[in-house]
Amino acid sequence: MLNLIIDIGNSRTKVALFNQGELMLSFPVDRLTPRDIEQLLFDYQGIEKAILSSVKENQDQLITFLKEHIPFFIELTHNTPLPVNNNYETPETLGKDRIAAAVGANKMFPAHTVLIIDAGTAITYDLIDDSGTYQGGFITPGLQMRFKALNHYTDKLPLLEPVSPIKIDGKNTVNAIRGGIQYGLQGEVENIIRYFSEIYGKLTVIFTGGDANYFEKIIKNNNFVALEITLLGLNTILEHSFTHKAAKTF
Repeated sequence: MLNLIIDIGNSRTKVALFNQGELMLSFPVDRLTPRDIEQLLFDYQGIEKAILSSVKENQDQLITFLKEHIPFFIELTHNTPLPVNNNYETPETLGKDRIAAAVGANKMFPAHTVLIIDAGTAITYDLIDDSGTYQGGFITPGLQMRFKALNHYTDKLPLLEPVSPIKIDGKNTVNAIRGGIQYGLQGEVENIIRYFSEIYGKLTVIFTGGDANYFEKIIKNNNFVALEITLLGLNTILEHSFTHKAAKTF
């Protein structure tokens, strides 16, 4: 029995298949259509459960197709049963990728306090404690966004790409921009890790997202890179919802 995981983000969609809790495959697509899912169902027999998580509205065509062709399907919402406690004050505004990543972290490191740093378009910092309670976190501009903002909101500063390693002399404009943004962001990450450590004690830090490997190299901490942690979390939520529904029938 296979689980189909669909994670529709701001810039791309990720599709994955899980078999008995293990990730079989995952791949990105620019746009997912019902026909794509139909082909997937043909190529991989035995898809019995599916979950769709989307930060975008108007996924009615996909949802209708999934409901008609998958025996057990759920769309992740703030009302979906979770295998963790949620201490967020406004769960209806909580990003689905954030709570899914927290669930994935709890699955990977049960009974550990984990800080998930998702370094993508924005950088999100999310903490789930050793009791399995999601405690919220922070949202800041991502690495690329900072370079673009400095170029967009000034007349003469060029648009640059981050480099590693970087020169710290600041003796020309290129080095000044890269040093300011990259060392400034490094300091932000280190300070936020320190902030949560002072509150919760020992942390396991997980980096995910497009810039995860960049940060894993420059941040000296007990950290890991887990690029598929959101998919793992969505699969865990799907299994929990299936078990929850089955229990209610007895």
